[in-house]
Amino acid sequence: MNETNRPSQEPRKGSDESFGWSDSEGSETGHSTSGREWVSQLQAMIDNLATNAAPVVREIGAKAAELAALAGEKAGPIAHRAADVTATAGTKVAERGREVAAELRRDAGRNGDSGTTGSGSPDSRGA
Repeated sequence: MNETNRPSQEPRKGSDESFGWSDSEGSETGHSTSGREWVSQLQAMIDNLATNAAPVVREIGAKAAELAALAGEKAGPIAHRAADVTATAGTKVAERGREVAAELRRDAGRNGDSGTTGSGSPDSRGA
């Protein structure tokens, strides 16, 4: 322990000398022995807790794994449906985009804008 944390070795005026710290070897050995006993008891409690808690922790882990598996089973079909809807929507958007591009090119050709008629895609040239 740090020397600054220890009470003064000299008794204060008016205090009972029996409560002061003693530098005798027997006292130090007694303090360190009781400290070791406390640490030993604390270690025994921690070991006991770890031994008793291990099955509970394993059960919680098993429940978490079951929930994750269930979530994966439920999410799979939803993800497939979402992918199908996305593919259908993407196809519709692409089709509509081609129609708009073809209309714009037709309107440009009617208005005499010859600069845009040659830059179309192969699909829109025949339309």
